[in-house]
Amino acid sequence: MVATRIATIIDGDGHIYEDEDALVRYLPARYAGMYRGGPVFPKTDHLHIVMGATPPGSFRRVGPEGWLEFLEDLGLRTTVLYPSGGLTYGRIVNRDWAIAVTRAYNDWLHDTYLRASPRFKGMALIPLQEPAAAVEELRRAVTDLGMVGAMLPATGLSLPLGEKQFWPVYEEAQRLGCCLGIHGGAHIGMGLDHFNVYPGVHAMGHPFSILINFGSIVFNGVFDKYPGVRVGFMEAGTGWLLFAMERYRGSYASHIADDPRGELLQLHAGESVSDYIRRQIDEDRIFVGMEGDELTLRQSVEIVGNKPFIYSSDFPHEVSNETCREEIEELLENEGLTEDDKEAILWRNAERFYRLRLP
Repeated sequence: MVATRIATIIDGDGHIYEDEDALVRYLPARYAGMYRGGPVFPKTDHLHIVMGATPPGSFRRVGPEGWLEFLEDLGLRTTVLYPSGGLTYGRIVNRDWAIAVTRAYNDWLHDTYLRASPRFKGMALIPLQEPAAAVEELRRAVTDLGMVGAMLPATGLSLPLGEKQFWPVYEEAQRLGCCLGIHGGAHIGMGLDHFNVYPGVHAMGHPFSILINFGSIVFNGVFDKYPGVRVGFMEAGTGWLLFAMERYRGSYASHIADDPRGELLQLHAGESVSDYIRRQIDEDRIFVGMEGDELTLRQSVEIVGNKPFIYSSDFPHEVSNETCREEIEELLENEGLTEDDKEAILWRNAERFYRLRLP
């Protein structure tokens, strides 16, 4: 257990490994004669199959019991669970399969994890390939299955996530009071398909995909139309946010968008895009997942405050109990952060973003 004066630590972004043999049993009966076996979700990218050496203890295919052991070992109060294979669900092209698989995943996650312990909180998958069905599944996942929100894929869909066809999803999330967490992980089609060294694909794929969707959401005025929505941008670090604020501010000042319908970004008088982003953060619409060893964390807190940043373990992917412990300790020892900053990052922001009722 990590030794700290902070009594509560929440893991804002953990992962499960799908049991696909179990998951397919949740598919509609009509798939019994059609499903031919193999992966339920599309592959991640061209290099995940040969990644080279990984840290000792990482990528352990733990189930609920292994996850609870991890929480106990590190002294974490609860974790919010995202998928592994399901990170690629945006790449599903058959709309009916997308509807069936996301619904099956949500039922499986509920029965396997959420029923196993109140320390597990679930992020649903919703079939954005057909937005009306995504709205329906978001409603079911939150109201019937007790999910805290839904994960939106940062890659794979034909359009970025700020586009008008997805606005009903934001409207429903606002109505339900649930959150939406945008998560990368599938790096195909990002200009990295011929990059021959996996660390580069991993390093760039996550923030690039988040930047694209963050820009789409900001410039399409999603936060103006749905002021009650809460969107998290997960597993891309903190540096991308400063990059976005700098680049978006300069580009918008010199290339003001044509907006005859009045549907796009709405700045207040005298407000820059970076000011606008700070305002959305202050009003609890933008949250950012991060780990404990971020090089730009101190600068990010100085520029936007401590409200958006959510500690995320990423367990059991490219981490182990020991590396997670070291990251938390590094955060706690960061002299550039106040105790208030550390408490906000380690639990308060996650509690607010996910609207958690802690066990």
